[in-house]
Amino acid sequence: MGGPLTFNSELRAAFDKTLKLTGVCPENSLYYVAIGTALLAEEPVNFADAIKQLQTMDASGFVRSLPPLFADEDEYRRFSERHQRNQVRVHEPKEITGRCALGIDAGSTTVKMVLINEQEEILYSMYQPNQGNALQLVREALIELMRANPRMEIVSSCVTGYGEDLIRSAFGVDAGIVETMAHFTASRKYMPDVDFIIDIGGQDIKCFKIHNGTIDNIFLNEACSSGCGSFLQTFANALGYEIEDFSRLGLFAKHPVDLGSRCTVFMNSSVKQAQKDGATIDEISAGLSISVVKNALYKVIRTADARSLGKHIITQGGTFYNDAVLRAFEQELDTKVIRPNIAGLMGAYGCALHALRHCPDASSLLNLDQLEHFHNEIRYVQCGLCNNHCRLTVNQFSDGRKYIGGNRCERPVTKKSTAQDLNIYAVKRELLSQYKPVPGPRGKIGLPLALNMMELLPFWHTFFTELGFEVVTSGFASLEKYQKAQNSIPSDTICFPAKLVHAAIQSLLDQQIPAIFYPCMTYNMREKNADNNYNCPVVAYYPEVIAANMQQVTQCDFIYDYVGIHRQKNFPVKVHKILSQHFRVGLREVIKASKKAYEAYDQHLETIRQKGQEIITQAQLDDREIIVLAGRPYHADPLVSHDIDKLITSYGAAVISEDVINEEVGKKELGVWNQWTYHSRLYAAARYVATQEKMNLVQLVSFGCGVDAITTDEVREILEEHGKIYTQIKIDEITNLGAVKIRLRSLFAALKQEDEHHD
Repeated sequence: MGGPLTFNSELRAAFDKTLKLTGVCPENSLYYVAIGTALLAEEPVNFADAIKQLQTMDASGFVRSLPPLFADEDEYRRFSERHQRNQVRVHEPKEITGRCALGIDAGSTTVKMVLINEQEEILYSMYQPNQGNALQLVREALIELMRANPRMEIVSSCVTGYGEDLIRSAFGVDAGIVETMAHFTASRKYMPDVDFIIDIGGQDIKCFKIHNGTIDNIFLNEACSSGCGSFLQTFANALGYEIEDFSRLGLFAKHPVDLGSRCTVFMNSSVKQAQKDGATIDEISAGLSISVVKNALYKVIRTADARSLGKHIITQGGTFYNDAVLRAFEQELDTKVIRPNIAGLMGAYGCALHALRHCPDASSLLNLDQLEHFHNEIRYVQCGLCNNHCRLTVNQFSDGRKYIGGNRCERPVTKKSTAQDLNIYAVKRELLSQYKPVPGPRGKIGLPLALNMMELLPFWHTFFTELGFEVVTSGFASLEKYQKAQNSIPSDTICFPAKLVHAAIQSLLDQQIPAIFYPCMTYNMREKNADNNYNCPVVAYYPEVIAANMQQVTQCDFIYDYVGIHRQKNFPVKVHKILSQHFRVGLREVIKASKKAYEAYDQHLETIRQKGQEIITQAQLDDREIIVLAGRPYHADPLVSHDIDKLITSYGAAVISEDVINEEVGKKELGVWNQWTYHSRLYAAARYVATQEKMNLVQLVSFGCGVDAITTDEVREILEEHGKIYTQIKIDEITNLGAVKIRLRSLFAALKQEDEHHD
């Protein structure tokens, strides 16, 4: 029964095959539930009475509701008149002549274009959906603009947005700036003393605080686009409305539904429940507009008090053309804000202003003839410059130029070696790669290179090598390994690093290693800045998950007993008891091997600290920004970190990790119970960064990590207390680094602006 099984014969066949039976799809199967309720009715119903009851029913008693957006038409009129006063001068002559500057905002779902004169007035604007082909849309718009205005001279051009690099390469645009700076530039034109800007686009939310004329903090949504403009578009279409009509419905709803601020998946359930409870379309429309605002304030910005964001607030982005969203925003903040008449064009207008103020001697923008003869061919190749083997998209343009996309680092573009980069993650990978198999009399034993075993490789490799084993590791992760082991992962909500344990174990099984050692470890090594030294539950007990879900481990001797290396005196006896159940080993040789293992581990950490300090010293000599890319030891795996360390060094910064500097500060009382070893390093690193010039912290966070909900708030609080910008990057299985690049470029742009302000 139900729609999917009624209309999809292949789905019915799949059920039959799986259940090993032949199902029946009866006639009128779509209506069986309704028929059943009719059969269960205790007494006959008069249809006329039922229809009358439905028409007069008040659902407000069944649905949690909120105050209306507008009490009446008169209040809405005053609201509209107030916002119509916020105008950028738009002067669109029949023919544009003279010197002009062009700004392009190639967004995720739309393309915006603005042309201004030397008085910074708008002469031309365009706002259109990109239909998945921004390149063609920009080309056609430029051709139309140039044909209609032959006496116009575009002296400078600038582009921003997701399509910045492609548009700039294709059409010879003079400059490109990160979206946050484009929006900030446009906002200051409106309001020089602006202190908070929020931009809600189709698939992203950008917010930033301004202090003393410079960007002080940046908030962006992560890989998830729930709660953005497309969120409302999706619901409007699902309910059979165009977005403009749907938005207007909510303006005068008496009882907007309280839908909270959850993501699209859960919001679907909330909307359906509200409909079941009798909520009207206008009440749902108003409720969804309010939920967009709450998502931005309490999920993206994560503010505790919306009224503390600022006094001079500008709203931007096409979503704020929606009066219901704008009104909900003002109500939630309990203040009046400014929505420019070009709210959806602010990115493009900011680009045009930047182009005008940074005019080159001669513009490189393609002329009309070049645009008319422009074409591009796309081909796909695999990069072979490193082990990532990125799938590159190569755009070959008609004049011989090309643009390469899909790369995680700049090597395919610049052909520059990363050997000279100041990058502690590259050092870590090199150190771990030195632990190779050494043939021994006791045969082979496998170690999965994942989670805590990444940092403990020097310990366990030395320990087993000293005992006469040939230690084989799974090596760094790859997509091929991950996909091969994917079916054994029991939960899709677990963090990506944990999922890669399955790939590591499968790699060892494929090598037919007779024994695999992957112990459960409740405790990590004790460090001076922590209240305790626990591993997180996933790190501590994931071997149990492997044993329960990867039946293949029964093919080998899978050793996953509970071990504690934090008690050095007790360790040899404990581990000897475990190993003696599988191998003929003596306690004396275990004691000797243990001593060597602890020495190797200590030396490994000391080497990382020394190399990190060398990077800091060199970066200071070079006057480079130093980024503490803070996470966990397993972020050294390129697949886990998505080579974000290389991306940062491509911007000219030096990269160190939290374990380079965590011992530079003493123990201090925190706002959280500091009991996790890896997390204690984060807090200590944040405290150290807070005291250093030209050093900033970027935190790597997993979507599937519950504990990171605590660490992110604490690290943010430590940094912001000292006036530092907190930057968070959520990773896991992301494949597109577009949002990551925006976040990092925004950070560097804000730091540069701050330096210029101080100078």
